[in-house]
Amino acid sequence: MDNLPSETIIRLACFLGVLVLMALAEWCAPRRTTTTDQPARWFNNLALVMLNSVVVRIALPMGAVGVALIAEAHGWGVFNMLQLPIWLAALLTVILLDFVIYLQHVLFHAVPVLWRLHRVHHADLDFDVTTGLRFHTIEIVISMSIKIAFVTVLGAPAIGVLIFEVLLNATAMFNHSNVRLPGWLDAVVRLIFVTPDMHRVHHSADPRETNSNYGFNLAWWDYLLGTYLAQPALGHDGMTIGLEDFRDEQQAERIGAMLAMPFLPSASHGDVGQAPPVRS
Repeated sequence: MDNLPSETIIRLACFLGVLVLMALAEWCAPRRTTTTDQPARWFNNLALVMLNSVVVRIALPMGAVGVALIAEAHGWGVFNMLQLPIWLAALLTVILLDFVIYLQHVLFHAVPVLWRLHRVHHADLDFDVTTGLRFHTIEIVISMSIKIAFVTVLGAPAIGVLIFEVLLNATAMFNHSNVRLPGWLDAVVRLIFVTPDMHRVHHSADPRETNSNYGFNLAWWDYLLGTYLAQPALGHDGMTIGLEDFRDEQQAERIGAMLAMPFLPSASHGDVGQAPPVRS
């Protein structure tokens, strides 16, 4: 377990580096005009991130990387039984964990009680780098528990889990950023990775668009499983971001309201899970 402090330093350095980089990119080349009080919104979104980090550290102190080290030491899991080369096990870990997160994301849309948690993420009235970090505390704990369980069964190597965690965090901030990419670059990048324009569709207030483009890192799963939607019907400048049930900044952009949101009644899409559409 001596590697845990270095893991924390690596993840924190990557987090801060990508956050600053994407914030600068948003300032230099914004994709959409923002509609909310940005300093207050950033403060509340980042406050929720800090709260989540503390809660997860207390509730699940080992984290996914720590559990991977324990599994490796005891020979638990499929990869340890097969004795795969470390490079292959690490590569498969990154790909398979990404698929698990895709499936988890679909589940959080399809199951009503889980959607109530996940709608905190979707209720953000603007779409930028901090949106990629904004999740209800209970959802974060559930997500980490799922990752820990899968890492244990898989026997995933700690280095593969660490790479995945850093990639997931970095790509979530990238593909939630309010950055304008040249059309040709977006088209090339989204062949492999989820781009901001691709994921922004997922944050549309139109439920038909909300229930598409579930990927956070690799774009493959949306293509292969029929949940890909290329563009929003009203275009990126004309689309409405957020949820129809939470349009007031006091409801959608304050940390107290975010934490209470899963327990509040609401009409239409805000109160029910939505199964992902299947597209050919």
